[in-house]
Amino acid sequence: MLAAAPAYTPRMPRTDKPFSVRMTNAGPLGWVSDRAGYRYQPQHPVTGEPWPSLPPTVLRAWMELAGYAAPPEACLINLYGPEARMGLHQDRDEQDLAAPVLSLSLGAPALFRYGGLRRTDPTRSVRLQPGDALVIGGASRLIFHGIDRILAAGDLLDPGEIPLPGIPPGWRLNLTARRVSPSASTR
Repeated sequence: MLAAAPAYTPRMPRTDKPFSVRMTNAGPLGWVSDRAGYRYQPQHPVTGEPWPSLPPTVLRAWMELAGYAAPPEACLINLYGPEARMGLHQDRDEQDLAAPVLSLSLGAPALFRYGGLRRTDPTRSVRLQPGDALVIGGASRLIFHGIDRILAAGDLLDPGEIPLPGIPPGWRLNLTARRVSPSASTR
């Protein structure tokens, strides 16, 4: 999939500052961030090619875990190097905010921080292991969340990582499936 849609470095809309993670997408739509803003679009921002199809494993996980009848339209793929982070944010660029976000963690473990519906609400951190699935939906759909850090080999919190072909050791791969457009059939 990374050969068809190579990972690129997105940029913050106002500051043009690069993200510390690399990204790509799969599905009819992909989430992008650049000087023009945050949005979903049908083609890769660098190659101009359509995104590859959603992986069957992601579709199966959505059907089993998301509790939402309409299928996902986008799978954002974040590649976290050992020093990468993701600041607290809300996933609110989708038109269908009733649909959950399904997150699948692979590779290196990470510390996931989550809070409430306001950025100033108290937060907690939990460890995400390779193979973990997380559904953010319902009353929690718009919680602030992010990645504090990637857990390195030998870290006291690190029980080890599961190697991924083509991904360097110590890197985390996160796939988040999202429904973007409103659906007549919601549950």
